[in-house]
Amino acid sequence: MNFVNIQAWNGEDQLTAPIPPRPARDAERSLHALDREKSESPGRAEAPIGVFDSGAGGLTILSALRQELPRESYIYFGDTAHCPYGVRDEKEIIELSVRIGHFLIEQGVKLIVVACNTVSQFALAALRAAYPSVTFVGVVPAVKPAARATKKGRIGIAATNQAAKAAYLRQLIDEFAGGIQAFAIGCPELVMLVEAGQFDGPLVEETVRQALQPLLREDVDVIVLGCTHFPALRPVIERIATPRVQVIDSGSAIARRTRYVLDTENLIHPNTGDSITPGELQIWCSGNPDKFSKVASKLLGYAVTARQSNT
Repeated sequence: MNFVNIQAWNGEDQLTAPIPPRPARDAERSLHALDREKSESPGRAEAPIGVFDSGAGGLTILSALRQELPRESYIYFGDTAHCPYGVRDEKEIIELSVRIGHFLIEQGVKLIVVACNTVSQFALAALRAAYPSVTFVGVVPAVKPAARATKKGRIGIAATNQAAKAAYLRQLIDEFAGGIQAFAIGCPELVMLVEAGQFDGPLVEETVRQALQPLLREDVDVIVLGCTHFPALRPVIERIATPRVQVIDSGSAIARRTRYVLDTENLIHPNTGDSITPGELQIWCSGNPDKFSKVASKLLGYAVTARQSNT
């Protein structure tokens, strides 16, 4: 089993190579674009929200979104034919993401949540450039709340191989965790557990234990789940980390951010009655739909049927 790219950074570290521009934040989008979108929004509020990931991991974000915004309809796409993204190069990640963005836009979505840390770090700017009329919300590793929560000044970040070594992660640490030691590690084996629908049991526990040992050896007291697959393993992770280590993910924060963006752009689904009627849900994948249906149903806690797209 490979432990990939353990790094420690603190506020005194100097970057030795130029850092590419980080993914644009929602607040950095132009006022002109926001005004245009508001003027177009009256007929779009009932349109679905698009959500995509390299596979099943983004379903943890979908769960948080449906809890925060239950009236909304959703179209989820898992690129299971090309999962995991964390072992692919930046060019391929961008190409795959742009294709999925096109697919979701063809379905008439009003906003796209990029429910994948790797895509958010490497392809979010390219998505916004390719589809300037569409609003994208990306996921960000919860470095800021981890820095606030640590008492020892030592945090761990479990991510994919690509995300663990990304310059963007270092920027987040420099910006929000100055003076705090941060240790990042790639855990691709955990991604594959989730893709196989294995969320608990002796084999899962042993795999998670070995994957997290490099972080736990560093005496961290907070672990950031920097991949949307990992919250599916949260009970096992918390068991292994023990109550002395706080485990943080960004699911609820991304859901709140999505609500804020929809509200700002006048795209919240209208309230048509006193009772909350859940919106519709479509699940798509690029790989085997039967297999993905089983994994998605197990992760979400209710039965879903995935359809296959050749995207």
